[in-house]
Amino acid sequence: MKAVYSAPHLFWVVYYQDVLRSNGIECFIKNEYLSGGAGELPPNECWPRLYVDDQDFERAQQIVQAELDSRPTDAPSWTCPQCGEENEGQFVICWKCGAVNEQDNVGN
Repeated sequence: MKAVYSAPHLFWVVYYQDVLRSNGIECFIKNEYLSGGAGELPPNECWPRLYVDDQDFERAQQIVQAELDSRPTDAPSWTCPQCGEENEGQFVICWKCGAVNEQDNVGN
């Protein structure tokens, strides 16, 4: 077993667990409940970790990296053409009226 991903927040580790499982890679999380040990133990050693079988490691690493690379970073805000509401760049759908952003600024 090899650790393919680790983060300080369990949310992201579970997210990548779901991504890997949807790609047919079995995996499990260790240190899920170890956050209470931070202080007595080095904090990064308490982070939850996602493990995969050795034979799946390279493929899992590629999938996780591709997903990390696809995350939007500092996308510019956009104004909804339907209602005029200002929306933060990471959102594709207007929070106020539900209109879809026609501009392709997510991830740029």
